Amino acid sequence: MTPLTPRPVSHCGRSRRESPCKVNEAPHPSPPAASKRRVPVSQPGMADPHQLFDDTSSAQSRGYGAQRAPGTLGYPAASGSPQTAFLADPVSNMAMAYGSSLAAQGKELVDKNIDRFIPVTKLKYYFAVDTMYVGKKLGLLFFPYLHQDWEVQYQQDTPVAPRFDVNAPDLYIPAMAFITYVLVAGLALGTQDRFSPDLLGLQASSALAWLTLEVLAILLSLYLVTVNTDLTTIDLVAFLGYKYVGMIGGVLMGLLFGKIGYYLVLGWCCVSIFVFMIRTLRLKILAEAAAEGIPVRGARNQLRMYLTMAVAAAQPLLMYWLTFHLVR
Repeated sequence: MTPLTPRPVSHCGRSRRESPCKVNEAPHPSPPAASKRRVPVSQPGMADPHQLFDDTSSAQSRGYGAQRAPGTLGYPAASGSPQTAFLADPVSNMAMAYGSSLAAQGKELVDKNIDRFIPVTKLKYYFAVDTMYVGKKLGLLFFPYLHQDWEVQYQQDTPVAPRFDVNAPDLYIPAMAFITYVLVAGLALGTQDRFSPDLLGLQASSALAWLTLEVLAILLSLYLVTVNTDLTTIDLVAFLGYKYVGMIGGVLMGLLFGKIGYYLVLGWCCVSIFVFMIRTLRLKILAEAAAEGIPVRGARNQLRMYLTMAVAAAQPLLMYWLTFHLVR
């Protein structure tokens, strides 16, 4: 059977003035009403319930944005450091002032004690050299026969710096010569397959021991002879340390040309250091006779002359003793 469909009902007006007939259509069904179940609204700062992982980018951006200040180019403003807060404390300022004053007093005390045992100010004088002085001094050590004026220059009762006077003693050349001598000795031992740290240390310690014995012997001799001289202990170390220059030359020539070169160069250096010591020490030990300009005869002056000759003659002997075993 076919379903019955309702027919539209027409409402036609009988009067002509009425509007034409209208057909009442069946009303369309209204849309279903929205569900009244309330969906929770996510609060700011709460994650989406359907999201597996928390999104922290927005929180960080909000956090960084909250710390930005105008004029900082987007970077967070720097907060006060603990050091700044510590320095702003008046108690810490007083502690710092007291600590600085205490450090200054300690430095002054240390300087006084150091000057008492180690004359630092005097050592600065012996290292006041330059390149020109070093070149002239080395030439004087190798060729002392060409030098005429051996007197040390003075300015207001104090000797001038070594860089202004080639006759003034210095510690730069002896110190550098000693270090170079130890290195050359190690090279010589290495070429002979005899190098060892113990042997090299023994070589350096023996050279220092002989230098110390020389200084002590000369000081004792000056005391026994009762010589009034301005020759100091540092001057003695400087004059006695010049022999290392000739020792270096002898060993190097021995390595290059054998024993013949060693003996030739060492012999020349021995004669040169002998002349150098005689002409230098006679103005120090024989100060009274040199000041008067005439030889003063007497037993005391003869002892002074013998002492000068002994110191000068000991230099070639020690030069040979400390180097002959390095050349084979």
